[in-house]
Amino acid sequence: MTAFTINFNSVIEMTDEQFYQLCGANPEIKFERNTKGELIIMPPTGGETGRRNVEISADFVTWNRSTRLGVCFDSSTGFKLPNGADRSPDVAWIRQDRWDALTPEQQERFPPIAPDFVLELLSPSDRLKDVQAKLKEYVDSGVKLGWLIDPQTRKVEVYCPNCAIEILENPATLSDETVLPGFVLNLELLWT
Repeated sequence: MTAFTINFNSVIEMTDEQFYQLCGANPEIKFERNTKGELIIMPPTGGETGRRNVEISADFVTWNRSTRLGVCFDSSTGFKLPNGADRSPDVAWIRQDRWDALTPEQQERFPPIAPDFVLELLSPSDRLKDVQAKLKEYVDSGVKLGWLIDPQTRKVEVYCPNCAIEILENPATLSDETVLPGFVLNLELLWT
């Protein structure tokens, strides 16, 4: 299955509130919006992608519970990026002080903040160039570190501001002491 992009702009320009209501009225559908205001309908993941996502998320939650440095989010969380897009990375993390600076209402809805870290796990239904563009958009919006993991090729693309994209071939682990101090993602479970 492939994500579908729908442009309603010639008919209606959807406000942030209308987009939030649309998502709430259709909780079984995962929506995103790009900077042009186009609606993106994301297909559900398959079993292997779901298995990998939960393994990754568990590692982040375990690390975050022990360090208490921030807040973790799963793939169903929408973020209102500074560029106007509404995106839902597979895993996101925000430093605690930045999260606490948001109002309770901002925390409850689609938080108007670029996470400090995002991870996208490429699934068979994803187009690589679309996910690469999304990682670039995240970094351009203020994300400090992004990982694009492709389990099929066993490659990881590392994105950060003012840096060339780093491509890692079949790494055993991923870490970054600057953004995620003390965190190590063991990729062996993902490659099997």
